[in-house]
Amino acid sequence: MKKKGPEIKDLTVQELQDKLADTRQTLGKLRFNHALSPIESPAQLRTKRKEVARLLTELRTRQLTAK
Repeated sequence: MKKKGPEIKDLTVQELQDKLADTRQTLGKLRFNHALSPIESPAQLRTKRKEVARLLTELRTRQLTAK
């Protein structure tokens, strides 16, 4: 399930941090599995990286607006 735009904005800071940790863990597992034997869809790696970036961007935006 991809969360983009308004869906990410609806999450609380704690939910964003939990989602970020989970997504990073999934990305790490995908990278490890891909290093051992090629995964069926390498596009999954790109998708997870972009999801991490979206979550980090939203966290940073909230951090800056809180100041």
